[in-house]
Amino acid sequence: MAIDFAPGRNTQAGAWVKDFRLEEGYIHVKSTGVRIKNDLQLWSDIFRWMTYYAFVRAHGFLASLRRPLGPRIWFTPHQPRPWYIIWAATVWGGMSFARSPEHADATIYFEDQTKAEPPPPRHARAFNFGVGDVSKSYVARMMERAFGYPLAIDPETYHGAAVEKGEGNGVHDGRLVQCPIAPAPGKAYQRVIKTEGADGWAYDLRTACVGGRPIAVYVKQKPAAARFSIQNTSVVVKAPEEVFSPREIAQLQHFCAVMKLDWGGLDVLRERESGRLYVVDVNKTDTGPAVVLSWKDRARVTKLLSDALRAMVMPSA
Repeated sequence: MAIDFAPGRNTQAGAWVKDFRLEEGYIHVKSTGVRIKNDLQLWSDIFRWMTYYAFVRAHGFLASLRRPLGPRIWFTPHQPRPWYIIWAATVWGGMSFARSPEHADATIYFEDQTKAEPPPPRHARAFNFGVGDVSKSYVARMMERAFGYPLAIDPETYHGAAVEKGEGNGVHDGRLVQCPIAPAPGKAYQRVIKTEGADGWAYDLRTACVGGRPIAVYVKQKPAAARFSIQNTSVVVKAPEEVFSPREIAQLQHFCAVMKLDWGGLDVLRERESGRLYVVDVNKTDTGPAVVLSWKDRARVTKLLSDALRAMVMPSA
């Protein structure tokens, strides 16, 4: 059985339910093709998100009373839905969504597709309009350019374990394969970056960037055996300086410049043996913050991102 309130269309406007399709026990996100198992864990996460949504709305209302002339931002081709962190950052700081570039203080390109053609900015202050491709292969090429060492491998000539993952944005379908093998259509192949120590815990360093620089790091912990799972055992928020060296922060900024990324989330892994950083994914329309965060950390990271967004779109605000 399938339930779809906007058959054949990816609206990203109007009622929220039009963005999704329920089919065979999974909720499909139309804009990305991601599917999420429809189970109790999902509905528990949705409930926790709804309380966060109400909290952000209330804080944004109070912020607008204190600073009624906050920056107006025009998003194109889509206005972000409330489950995207840029929506929360905008509302939290009392900023508003402009209806056209003519009535905006800045404009941001917001498109969920893995590969797209950004339109002309139509505004002097424009952000993310250089980010048209966030496929895994392209990200790996830009990472090698920025860091000077490779992530991608050729599955037909490489010998040993490798990671096979879909090129698409947010599909979370990574798995280990033994090379050499023939490449599958629509798949990217990368080195296995082992972040786990003797304790068996793997760590992801999800790095939120605004204005092309790291603002906050979500340190995600999960069992190494579930390294590709979307579920985390724990998540804590840290300042970039607590996680990365000054040289590494400069490398991440250089990577953002190479990607032409003004706003987005980087999935960063630190290889345990070598200590090297690897950027394995880029999301220019990241959701969040993670529902497993404490209320203190969710409020803290939302404020950090909101302040950074305000400084980016209107430095004098």
